[in-house]
Amino acid sequence: MPVSDDRFVVRDFTPTYLTSGRREELPDRVKQALASLRECRACPRDCRVDRLADQTKICHTGRYARVSSAFAHHGEEACLRGTAGSGTIFFARCNLRCIFCQNWDISQTDSSRACRPDEIAALMLDLQRRGCHNINFVTPEHVVPQVIEALAVAIEAGLRIPIVYNTSGYDSLESLRQLDGLVDIYMPDFKLFSPAACGRYLGAGDYGDRAREAIAEMHRQVGDLCLTPDGIACRGLLVRHLVMPGLLDESERIFDFLASHVSHDTFVNIMAQYRPAYRVGARGSEENGGKLRYSEINRRPTVQEISDAYALARRVGLWRFDRQPSN
Repeated sequence: MPVSDDRFVVRDFTPTYLTSGRREELPDRVKQALASLRECRACPRDCRVDRLADQTKICHTGRYARVSSAFAHHGEEACLRGTAGSGTIFFARCNLRCIFCQNWDISQTDSSRACRPDEIAALMLDLQRRGCHNINFVTPEHVVPQVIEALAVAIEAGLRIPIVYNTSGYDSLESLRQLDGLVDIYMPDFKLFSPAACGRYLGAGDYGDRAREAIAEMHRQVGDLCLTPDGIACRGLLVRHLVMPGLLDESERIFDFLASHVSHDTFVNIMAQYRPAYRVGARGSEENGGKLRYSEINRRPTVQEISDAYALARRVGLWRFDRQPSN
């Protein structure tokens, strides 16, 4: 079955931030977003520290966002990377503590630099000049005010390609509402569902609740994923779900939520890339005096588990997948 049909093809697309009245709103949006950093509520951690004064807490990020890298990414979903790549800007640090994080050196360490808004805007414009199909903000949920500030600079300087918000799913509704009309494509993870699993593996027992709220709001803003005639995503929601070993019950509840409370036409990337990393497996064992922790997820998911995940998604009516299973 194809991942799309004529209902989801857009033949004349303009980024949302360039539509009538959006640019005129930007100065006020920037002021409101930055004001929220005074008692930070950028994400569900609700730390209330004064980040304008460079105070930090869970995300270890103060007044300015920390950027790890920016490049044309050719490993994203086909509808994002196209032929020229997705213009990814990777923000460092994170508001989650996923014990299996494959990018822990970016999310949990200071291997990055603080960037002012004009510097981030320059990165966007350079990626646009290099022909990237979109600007793809990776792990932006803790720096939404800084993203809005940088977008205002970039748009004024000639940014003209779609914005992708590529997030863990642990987002606040306040931040998402600040982004309404600026983001074209929301691409959240939906990692786990139950409070027990979220607490054990993500360090946030409320992750499932917050992800459900966030994804519903994202869909309200942009709807189901739409593509240009040549198959490039231009607007809508794309949900990623990483299949975890032995946790298909979590997958089932996630798929049921997407089909029942978001849309049967939700575009989903069912991901088989999980591998033991960070505190799962050898490194975690070294940190724990040689004792293996999280042994229940210390393996790759099996081919059967991946096949079963697709079957569970189809059973509830989902049908738009980034890749079809090979078996």
